[in-house]
Amino acid sequence: MATVAFAATARPRAGKGAARQARREGKVPAVVYGDNQTPLTISLEYNELWKQVLKGHFTSTVIELNLDGQMHRVIPRDLQLDPVKDLPLHVDFLRIGKDGIIRVNVPVKFINEGQSPGLKRGGVLNIVRHDIEVYAPYDKIPAGFEISLEGLEIGRSIHVSAIIMPEGVRPVISNRDFTVATIAGAVKQEEETPAAGAAPADAAAAAGAKGAAPAKGAAPAAGAKAAAPAAGAKAAAPAAKAAAPAAKKK
Repeated sequence: MATVAFAATARPRAGKGAARQARREGKVPAVVYGDNQTPLTISLEYNELWKQVLKGHFTSTVIELNLDGQMHRVIPRDLQLDPVKDLPLHVDFLRIGKDGIIRVNVPVKFINEGQSPGLKRGGVLNIVRHDIEVYAPYDKIPAGFEISLEGLEIGRSIHVSAIIMPEGVRPVISNRDFTVATIAGAVKQEEETPAAGAAPADAAAAAGAKGAAPAKGAAPAAGAKAAAPAAGAKAAAPAAKAAAPAAKKK
C-alpha cells in the first residue's frame, strides 16, 4: 500500500465557521480520530490534497501527517465533495495504531452465479450482508471478498466461515458464524386467468338463482288463483242454504 506525506495545520476551533475560514484560506478542513485518542481538528493544503485525490485510490492510501513536527499515520475514511463543483470540502482520517491494525468494512462480491443449480431453477440470491467488518493490517486491507455460488441449491446458506480471509484479517464478530447470503426459493404468484374466469361463472350462478326465484313464486301464484274459486264455492254454499228456507216460507 502506498504511503504519502502531508503537512497539516492545527485548527484551534471546530465547527462550520472554522471550516469556512479554512476554505477561504485555500485549505481543506479535516479531522483525525480513532485509536482511543482525542480527535484532532486540522487543515490541509488544498492543492496537495486535490493532486492526491486525482491520482485515485485515495481512501486506500496510507498518509503520514506532519502536525507541528509530530507524525500521525492515518488512512482516509471519508471524503466529502461539493455537490456542484465536485471539489473536496472535508476529510475524515482514521488513526493507525502501533500494531497497524484497523477496523474496516470490506465489500462482498458473488461470482459463478450461472453455476448455481438453485438459481437456475428460479431461486433468488438473498444478500444478508453487502460488506463485512473486519480487523486488518493497514497495509493488507482486502479490496473485497469473493464468494462462489457454484453448486449451491435452494435453501443453502453462506456463512462467514466459508470466506477465505488473508493472513491477519479476521471478522469483528467472532462469537458466531453469521449468515452472509442465502439461496431462497422463488415466490409463486397466483395465476390471474382462473380468477378472471371464475367471475363469469359466479355471475352465471347468480343469474340462475334470480331466474329460479320467479319459478318458485309462480307455483304459489297459480295455486292462489285456483284457491280463489274454491273459496267462492264455499261462500256460495251458505248462500244457497240461506235461500232454501226463504223459499219454504213462501
